[in-house]
Amino acid sequence: MSVLKVIEILSNSEKSWEDATSKGIAKASKSIKDIRSAYVQNQSVTVKDGEVEEFRVNLKVTFEVK
Repeated sequence: MSVLKVIEILSNSEKSWEDATSKGIAKASKSIKDIRSAYVQNQSVTVKDGEVEEFRVNLKVTFEVK
């Protein structure tokens, strides 16, 4: 039987929501082992002078507890 834990992380990118997601998972993988999945719970952007400045994602990351 596996025991899984879910944590919430926030990540951002100047390129896209996909890039923000990839960066968040890459960073989390440095300290969390056995990540099984990630769910994008929320997406948002910041706007400056009428243009998108930054893409943001709120991720729920699931990993196995050893």
